[in-house]
Amino acid sequence: MQVPLLDLKAQYQTIKDECLAVTREIYESQYFILGPHVETLEKEIAGYCSTKYAVGVSSGTDALLLSLMAAKIGYGDRVITTPYTFFATAGAVSRVGAIPVFVDIDPDTYNIAPAKLDAAIQAMPDAIRSTVKAVIPVHLYGQCADMDPLMEIARRYGLVVIEDAAQAIGSEYKGRRAGSMGDFGCFSFFPSKNLGGFGDGGIVTTNSEALYEMLKLLRVHGGHPKYYHSHIGGNFRLDALQAAVVSVKLKYLDQWTRARQKNAATYNSLFDAAGLTQWVRLPVEKENRHIYNQFVIQVTERRDELKNFLISRNVGCEIYYPVSLHLQLCFADLGYGPGDFPSSEYAADHTLALPVYPELSDDQIRYVVEQIREFFR
Repeated sequence: MQVPLLDLKAQYQTIKDECLAVTREIYESQYFILGPHVETLEKEIAGYCSTKYAVGVSSGTDALLLSLMAAKIGYGDRVITTPYTFFATAGAVSRVGAIPVFVDIDPDTYNIAPAKLDAAIQAMPDAIRSTVKAVIPVHLYGQCADMDPLMEIARRYGLVVIEDAAQAIGSEYKGRRAGSMGDFGCFSFFPSKNLGGFGDGGIVTTNSEALYEMLKLLRVHGGHPKYYHSHIGGNFRLDALQAAVVSVKLKYLDQWTRARQKNAATYNSLFDAAGLTQWVRLPVEKENRHIYNQFVIQVTERRDELKNFLISRNVGCEIYYPVSLHLQLCFADLGYGPGDFPSSEYAADHTLALPVYPELSDDQIRYVVEQIREFFR
């Protein structure tokens, strides 16, 4: 049996006619950048995420970068985030000249741990603490970070909160949508995401009119009207083609999310029935609507061997992320070393993502679990 990690072709077949119709309309109009399709998507995403505004941008990475710029974070400022995430989170901080500061994760959810965030800030000398301007919680794998205590800490220290929700559109924390709780919410429409386009794209959500206007200005090189520049921005514009495709897919997102949740529940039941929980730790949900961008298990031993075994049995799987950011070569000058963030390092060494996409069949899930059971016999 073949079980790919993700099968976008299966999804495309269900929406092919709608996508072709809307892209044909754009080809005929020759209106490719920003425009009415982008404006429509912005309204739809703002409504879906329960925010007042949304600004379409060129990628999830640029969503982070643009948010930092709109918050006026730059050279010498410090931004706290997690070391267990995709590189773009900390990379965007460095790109604006700021300094990433890492805080360890909750070992259950893989999201930044508020208690460790508070302790890290309190331990800073006053001169360093005064340079901390923002915190970027990452809603990893489709589950929101613990936002209530995090927001309280941010308010206490006057920090901007930029939610990295690239993997979490539609996820909820105590009934509130990802991207609606901080000052900014940053989303990715990379094709492999739960809501993906036909190329790169992203969006920033906010409830602040002033930040909304700044985001729109910086998206087009800081120019308004055209050729008159009050700020230095960048080329962060969203293509109409991506916006139109994402609009089509948005209508099906909740349906696809329910399928992902069902697949996760099937995995949980089969792992338990197979007696595998002594070797495999299953995802933990905490007061959240988990949308399962990834179904990530924790393997107590021989993770890399298991990955190779599954691949040999035609089961797609992936390690997200094998090197914690504080140990990446490009961040060596920050002065971190092995052992500084043990929960992040453990996750990097022991986690493995299994297929969970909506079109996955029960037989395919059963096959995946059977192969894992055979491995541990």
